[in-house]
Amino acid sequence: MPDCRRQIIIFSVFFMFALGLVLPGALWGQTEKAGKEGTVKAAASQPVAEAKKELQPTKLDRAGEKISDGIDRFGQKAASQLGGWVKAEVFEGITWIKLLFCLLLLFVVAVTERLMQAVIRRHQGDPTVDMEKAPIRQLVLEALSRPLSLFIWVYGVYVVLVPLFVHFRQPDGTNFIHLAVQKAADVGAAVAIIWFTMRLVTIVDVQLQKWAASTKSTMDDILVPLVGKTLRVFILIIGGIIVLQNLTGVKIAPLLASLGIGGLAVALAARESIANFFGTLTILFDKPFQVGQRIVINDFDGIVESVGFRSTRIRTLTGHLLTIPNEKVVSSTVENIGMRPHIRWLTNIGITYDTPTEKVEKAVEVIREILAEHEGMNADFPPRVFFNGFNDFSLNIMIVVWYHPPNYWDYQGWLQKVCLEIMRRFETEGIDFAFPTRTVHLANDDKRQLKIQMLDAFTTKISDGTGG
Repeated sequence: MPDCRRQIIIFSVFFMFALGLVLPGALWGQTEKAGKEGTVKAAASQPVAEAKKELQPTKLDRAGEKISDGIDRFGQKAASQLGGWVKAEVFEGITWIKLLFCLLLLFVVAVTERLMQAVIRRHQGDPTVDMEKAPIRQLVLEALSRPLSLFIWVYGVYVVLVPLFVHFRQPDGTNFIHLAVQKAADVGAAVAIIWFTMRLVTIVDVQLQKWAASTKSTMDDILVPLVGKTLRVFILIIGGIIVLQNLTGVKIAPLLASLGIGGLAVALAARESIANFFGTLTILFDKPFQVGQRIVINDFDGIVESVGFRSTRIRTLTGHLLTIPNEKVVSSTVENIGMRPHIRWLTNIGITYDTPTEKVEKAVEVIREILAEHEGMNADFPPRVFFNGFNDFSLNIMIVVWYHPPNYWDYQGWLQKVCLEIMRRFETEGIDFAFPTRTVHLANDDKRQLKIQMLDAFTTKISDGTGG
């Protein structure tokens, strides 16, 4: 019973709020005593005509009128036995017997709502089960539970009040109380349907999350909340249009046409935002990278942290957070380091020029022995070692190695062990590493004797004693 009372209070607040929204519009046709009487009547004629048009009697309204007449006849008969208070008027011609009958209908509505909730709980299963493990039927029934209660209460109260509407009809046929309550009921029903649809989106979210968890792509984990947000925005827009139509009577088709014209203006004003949104879709469906992968884009090197509606966030290797608009991401060259199948080690070792040919061959052999069947080796990518050139100050030995898998820190640990082993083996074999040097040859050494030749004319002058 506390739950029942709480729902009645919540419904009462909602119904009063809905009446506050629609009643001013429904009473718009009331005339004001200002200006000439003819002007007032002309101004009031159009909303009155619209009110008459909106209040076309339905089967429920006609049934309510018959029920109201039947209650009046029953009250007249009951008055002879129970007393005149039965047919005494409370206000606006409404008798006590009619109020009691409406209260009885309200009790029937409450009982119906409780019965529907009991049926749902009976077929729902264990409510403590996690949503990811619960069956679809249980999730749908849970999503239906509260919106259905709102729907029953909204239209239930409308049915309860139907026998009373006849007492508020004006001489010209208008009934603004009926119109206001009808619009409030329509708005409440629309809200209940929108609420139920929004809760169904939550079920879709859960199922998509289960699917994303079963895939290896981290982009699917980003796609799931984006799909949920998009569905919710779409439902809210459509629901808002429906509620607006119920409140104002505006037709949807002209409204959508005006939204199309306004959408063009918004598209021109928010061109960059729309470009970023479509950039997001391109990233999600093309999948040039995954969250958590290391990429290089526009000379920025870092780890992808997230992909949003507008931008992609990258944590650079220096620890800085970089935000790049998605339109820029899809139009730039992206180097996905995280997708490489291996890490390639390309280096050159230089040995001194005075190394004998035999030791050059020995150096190549030593390096090949160290790298044979090395850690992280793939049979399709064996190491390559060659003596391949003469540098300015060294004889060059080229080394190319492919390390699998591309774990950077494991690769660095292996590389350190290889470099230390090369140093030890070269030291053992007496092979010297080259470093930048310059050899200067002096004249008059053993290979280059200095020779001095005197000019003949100068020699003659000296022999004649005429030389200066």
